[in-house]
Amino acid sequence: MQKQLFPRDLSFRALLNRQKNAVPMRPAIRSGADARVLSYEQLNQAVLTQEALWRDSGKHCLGVLCNGTPECVLTIFGAVLAGLQVVLFDGNISEAELPELLQKTDVDCLWGAEELEEDMSPWLTGKAENGAGKLLFFTSGTTSFSKAVVLTEASLCASAWNGSALLPLSQEDTLLCVLPLNHVFGFVCGLLWGLACGACVALGRGPRYYAEDLKLFQPTAIPVVPLLLGFLLKQNALNEALRLVLIGAGDCPPALPAALQARGIRVSFGYGLTETSSGVALSLGADPYAMTVCPDDELTLAEDGEILIRCESCRMQGYYKDPDATEAILKDGVLHTGDLGHFDENGLLHVTGRKKEILVFPDGTKLYLPEYEAKLRTVLPDRDFAVIESKGAPALFLRGKESEREAVSAALEPVMRELPLARRLNAIYFDPAPLPRTATGKTQRWMLQKKVGNFT
Repeated sequence: MQKQLFPRDLSFRALLNRQKNAVPMRPAIRSGADARVLSYEQLNQAVLTQEALWRDSGKHCLGVLCNGTPECVLTIFGAVLAGLQVVLFDGNISEAELPELLQKTDVDCLWGAEELEEDMSPWLTGKAENGAGKLLFFTSGTTSFSKAVVLTEASLCASAWNGSALLPLSQEDTLLCVLPLNHVFGFVCGLLWGLACGACVALGRGPRYYAEDLKLFQPTAIPVVPLLLGFLLKQNALNEALRLVLIGAGDCPPALPAALQARGIRVSFGYGLTETSSGVALSLGADPYAMTVCPDDELTLAEDGEILIRCESCRMQGYYKDPDATEAILKDGVLHTGDLGHFDENGLLHVTGRKKEILVFPDGTKLYLPEYEAKLRTVLPDRDFAVIESKGAPALFLRGKESEREAVSAALEPVMRELPLARRLNAIYFDPAPLPRTATGKTQRWMLQKKVGNFT
């Protein structure tokens, strides 16, 4: 375990007070939208102003449509300090999806879409009980409908401390936050990590400005998902000052970290879940796939290789008002992640896949879908596709038109010829629409499984 460089904060108030006293005049938040800079002293004062507003509002549960602006950050911190329960939503969520989520999480006021508030008023009726200090994040929803995960300011601060203990930033660093704040990876690693270290957090202006924001802010560190990293590399957008890239929230082809290392940029992979307030392990050495477990976390492996986590300080309180779903993965204080992995001879963690991304055949043998997809990608390098289960065998779901079937089948033929008959694709489904993905770029296989029903 590395030396712990930063004090442990138990709340947002403690974190902001610590930095206000330690580095009052250093820049805390930079905004690309309006070129604003808030020092740590100004950030603390602005949050206290928001706290007073929300404390007098008479509200209990605030839904925030996250847009990545300083106002969004101040609102979240201020409402939590005021004792409200805060629910973080995707700022681009559709008007049709929002009502059900508002009701599900007991929201009684909405921030970030004033034009929608009147339309949403019939659903803004909930009053959360005992919500002080709680923040609700939605899971990525790669294998089922998203669940609302109950985290706390204490668990999020603990996660930021864990990351800082293993991978500290300096006060001279600029951390560029381009990931959505409603995703726990974005909130902890794009915001709290920087603030906990006394660095400057630069708030990006959204997907249209990814490349421009690296040029504007000249960050020294940036957290990304693999899909975004691939885009930035293709655009040749990485700035010269960049010295650290933290990759998380998805499978990453080896070519991406190799491209960064060839430029002299340090690469660190992060493994974590919404249910653990983000980070559980980080890679610190030359091999980005070999990860050191964070100080507060204890990891063991089940007989089938499933990663089991005990982490009292960072663990979720549960899925919001869903005790059955909570009990299904949280047993005797141990989180059953559904992820598969192993420890190498140095005690470093390697994550190998998801249990739910494995097909189990009648003879008991198994097929790991991401690995299978990697094999198909050698002959379909520029296609958007995923492998799913169909009638007990692998099937290909591909963005495209039915008229392409012959060409696609011909391209796949060499790979299929190398596989046992039982492992070959039994169907190819074409759909002109983009494959459904989460905010972090993960394929939502469960939605593809539902679509298959329309083809049969």
